[in-house]
Amino acid sequence: MDERLNLAPCGYVTISQEGMLIDMNKTFLQMTGFTYEEIAQKHIETIMSKTNKFIFHTYFYPYIRLYGHVEELFLSLLHKDGQSVPVLLNGKKANREGIEVIDCVMVSMGKRIGYEQEIRLAKKQLEEAFREKELALSKLEELHEEIEEKQERLIELNGKLEKLAITDKLTGLKNRRYFHIKLEEMIMQFEQNKQSFSLCLIDIDHFKQVNDTWGHAMGDQVLERLAKIAEETVRPKDTVLRYGGEEFIVLLPLTNAQEANHQAERLRLEIEKTTWPIDEITISVGVATYTSEDTRTTVVEKADHALYYSKRNGRNRVTHINDL
Repeated sequence: MDERLNLAPCGYVTISQEGMLIDMNKTFLQMTGFTYEEIAQKHIETIMSKTNKFIFHTYFYPYIRLYGHVEELFLSLLHKDGQSVPVLLNGKKANREGIEVIDCVMVSMGKRIGYEQEIRLAKKQLEEAFREKELALSKLEELHEEIEEKQERLIELNGKLEKLAITDKLTGLKNRRYFHIKLEEMIMQFEQNKQSFSLCLIDIDHFKQVNDTWGHAMGDQVLERLAKIAEETVRPKDTVLRYGGEEFIVLLPLTNAQEANHQAERLRLEIEKTTWPIDEITISVGVATYTSEDTRTTVVEKADHALYYSKRNGRNRVTHINDL
């Protein structure tokens, strides 16, 4: 055998029409682990498993006889130590000195199969990782939706809590806390735009006697009804608040002293003419109009001082601090 063919990087064998090994190169012997003497003149199927013998019989021989050649037949030979040697076989009929033989070239497929197995494993792992990613993304989306729902619920609850924090439970009016927030806003507007505003501090006359004579339940009814009357009487832009106990405040934006007096008197008269389920209910009112010399404290103190004057001078009356 030619030396170059003997050392070719692929297995080369010549077999008879009956499948007997006639000749083989060193590469083939290295692939199978046999010596030349061990397999020469033996049937090629002696180094094949039963499955590969069946493939060889049902595919190799019929194709060689019909077409004279076989291309890319995948087989596994048996190594001398019993290991499987996967090869890709190409065979072709030849005639040497009047004798028909079959020349076969066998390329080892071990590394390729290993690579393919690694690729398949990597592909499988990638698919599993992708599925896990999809599951994780799906779970993340569910958690995101759940968080959004909880955030919306939290915003809603915070809104309700904020509303409760600035609302008087009995009358439904805004409370003292809201008054300070609103007063701060109105003072800022005054400082920026010189928008004058006033406030009325209201006290129910002889309210302690109502509670002592008729009970606290009746006292609560009086507070609720008075709050309702006040809201219906003031202008849309005005704000009625419960300051505490039997005291109420009306904030009057864009209102000077004269107009504030007028609005306070309207409310006093409305309360006075209302028919109550008990004795007559009246209110005393102190009014103050914010000026550039005032602060959030002084304007309330002025209204309180005017209210004290109304109560000390017969009650059921309106007094503006400017009239003192």
